[in-house]
Amino acid sequence: MRLEIDGRDAGIKFSACHFIPGHDKCGRLHGHAYIIRLVLHGEQGERSMVMDFVPLKRALRAIADELDHHILLPGNCPHLKLSIGEEVTVLTNGKRYVFPLEDVIVLDAEETSAEELARILLSMLLEKVQFPANVRSVELGVDEELGQSAWALMELRC
Repeated sequence: MRLEIDGRDAGIKFSACHFIPGHDKCGRLHGHAYIIRLVLHGEQGERSMVMDFVPLKRALRAIADELDHHILLPGNCPHLKLSIGEEVTVLTNGKRYVFPLEDVIVLDAEETSAEELARILLSMLLEKVQFPANVRSVELGVDEELGQSAWALMELRC
């Protein structure tokens, strides 16, 4: 069976800005209204459900709230230099950005692409939610805009 949560309809979304150093277009600081989507595959378990929607939506909303209205920076990017103190200074490709520390989230990623965001958000979800034994896999998608999304998959059981 398949269980799906569409963040567009469920209100699970966040706005954030980022850039991808060296990219022709995405190398400029810009933002997205990201939508988080989730798909679980598994068998019916307790109460004939694959899993209760409530803890899933609660965890996804907490993740969205954590990232909402922040500047997302890749902490492991070889194309930029971060200096973190009372402010965050970013040097990349001849540009210098300075942001207030409270406005920035540094991610454990090489880039802040949709693909990396999907991977990171899935990891965050796996830390927040205990999946029952009947759930075989979890897929998390991030929409940057309509028709443009990236997905990460974690197989929990065979």
